[in-house]
Amino acid sequence: MESTLRNFDELTPGRIFEAAERSLLRPFSGVLLPLASYINRVYELESRDRERFIFKFYRPGRWSRTALLEEHLFTLECRDAEIPVIAPLRLAGGSTLGDAGNGIFFAAFPKRWGRVFEAGDDAAWLRIGALLARLHTVGARRRAQHRLELDPRRTTFEEVVRLLSCGAVGARVRDPFAAILKELLRTLIRRWRPGETIRLHGDCHKGNILERPGEGLMLIDFDDMLSGPPVQDLWLLLPGPPEECGHELELLLKGYGTLREFDRAELGRIELLRAMRMIYYLDWCARQRDDAGFAERNPGWGSDLFWRGEISALEEQLARIIAAPFS
Repeated sequence: MESTLRNFDELTPGRIFEAAERSLLRPFSGVLLPLASYINRVYELESRDRERFIFKFYRPGRWSRTALLEEHLFTLECRDAEIPVIAPLRLAGGSTLGDAGNGIFFAAFPKRWGRVFEAGDDAAWLRIGALLARLHTVGARRRAQHRLELDPRRTTFEEVVRLLSCGAVGARVRDPFAAILKELLRTLIRRWRPGETIRLHGDCHKGNILERPGEGLMLIDFDDMLSGPPVQDLWLLLPGPPEECGHELELLLKGYGTLREFDRAELGRIELLRAMRMIYYLDWCARQRDDAGFAERNPGWGSDLFWRGEISALEEQLARIIAAPFS
């Protein structure tokens, strides 16, 4: 992942339609519906023969071409293993990745309907556990060479360095913010242990799981695909800290265990991974804070009051790590 992000100023409707028609070799109507996406630009388009497609234009400067192709390869492997995912379409020329110019890559996907998954009963938790076991079975078959690997000595270290050097933190709060970041990083590195590292979905919360009536569950949006411990794809689904939702966690693990072995010692990583995600998100926002519309979407971001709140949250998370019953 590159350290400098660029925006989408060059992505005009004309360029979107040109990319769509060139890549799928068919004319499109004037339907262009923007869809919610925090990182990329995603649009629903309709072809002249009334077929709907989803076009994802990847934020320039975030992933390299090879990294994006590794994401696509993973989803295609999952599809071939009959795991319910939405895999990218082959474009004219044979690749799944198109180039709209100015560093903007894109992919096209078939339109799929569904509602956001809600684990309303025990059976639902068992189902999602089994689905993740199938995903991880495929994820373990090969290594990703160009995606992030969750490891505080690399990813989190780089994020801390950027946060402390990017100028986003005001002078009055810089010292206490730096102090908690450094202490948290030292704790993460000290407590991190070698373990299984496989390809993961990476952002497996309930918003990225669809329930399709008559078909079952479907995993969507592999944009944050990375390598790391399998527990990363489980903890984000929990409705709270693991000690407060032991029933749901046990059901997840039971469903998972029907198809793939899970090392329960990996539960000790959950609070470490939560802290790493908090730091990652702060770094991500700092890197795109100059984007058009960022201030409107995130009022107060970067103020001294904002950073004091983050300092408090990071201090609380450090205390959770120290006291974590799963450590």
